Amino acid sequence: MSNKKIFVTQPSLAPLEEYVEILRGVWERGILTHNGPLVQQLEKDLESKLGLDYFTVVSNGTIAIQMAIKALELKGEIITTPFTWVATVSAIKWEECTPVFCDIDPDTLNMDPAKIEALITDKTVAIMPVHVFGNPCDVEAIAAIAQKHGLKVIYDAAHAIGSTYKGNSLLTYGDISATSLHATKLLNTAEGGGCITTDAALDARLKRIRFFGHDENKDIVEDGFNGKLTEVHAALGLANLKYYDEVLEDRKNKYQYYIERLQEVEGVRFQEVKGGETNYSYFPIIFESEEQLLQVEKALNAADIFPRRYFYPSVNTYTKVVAYQACPVSEDISERILCLPLYLNLKEGEQDKICEIINTL
Repeated sequence: MSNKKIFVTQPSLAPLEEYVEILRGVWERGILTHNGPLVQQLEKDLESKLGLDYFTVVSNGTIAIQMAIKALELKGEIITTPFTWVATVSAIKWEECTPVFCDIDPDTLNMDPAKIEALITDKTVAIMPVHVFGNPCDVEAIAAIAQKHGLKVIYDAAHAIGSTYKGNSLLTYGDISATSLHATKLLNTAEGGGCITTDAALDARLKRIRFFGHDENKDIVEDGFNGKLTEVHAALGLANLKYYDEVLEDRKNKYQYYIERLQEVEGVRFQEVKGGETNYSYFPIIFESEEQLLQVEKALNAADIFPRRYFYPSVNTYTKVVAYQACPVSEDISERILCLPLYLNLKEGEQDKICEIINTL
């Protein structure tokens, strides 16, 4: 086996020649941005492939969250999870809202619905859960709480393309789902993201916000910004979409192979998936202690294998960004969780090497 370095992830990419062939049309048309034909085609193809009503592609997943907040005209407190990437909180703050942290379920790693209502005040305007590692949140419980209190629901669905609930795309839940098409995701446009909704008027508004607030007559009708995806990025998305099923199936097989090889390791457990199906885009393992995690990480690094402590630390502890709010479960889990390498070009022998190192410690 070669001694190449094994990183936590690599992008899944279509053959270069197929991407270049799509780019030829971009060069011939001379249209690089401004809701070009490939952007429109990508939206239609994603709607068709995933069974969605409306998909607005944008420049990245963080912008997608900001657009969702802006489109719903939210000003106030937004209840979110501390077990996430900092972009979730950054987007809330950039839209002049206040993040309020709801602790997580220690098994699913998602926001614990039983802890939401105690955090609702007269300033609360929305709930923003995260489908952590593509694991479906308890969408029905969250919807019931939101309806009871007149709140909007925005899902940070950055990880969730390919995840399902009751046979439907997980992206169909909430008032808006904001997803990512970043290089590390199951489907990528290098950089990119999207807003998904079932409401035609809301989708039209999202598309206006994406382009400085322009309507179809190029009049500025509302406050928007530059959230456009380029034709070059859309071309990559279209090329990669052709291989979406293959990539999803490959992740599932590798995910299950890890489970088989590691299920007997003492002091190790896995994220629990309830009520839906994940897209298998990450493989997190949870250790009994941080000491055990650091021992495993050190041994893997010595073999040129580089997993990632993700999410670490818990976002509620970023005191230069937010005022500290205690979330003991998230803080504890974040110190004991490690994501193992998982991507299309990862070989079974490389997975074996990873598992052997973990099994021998």
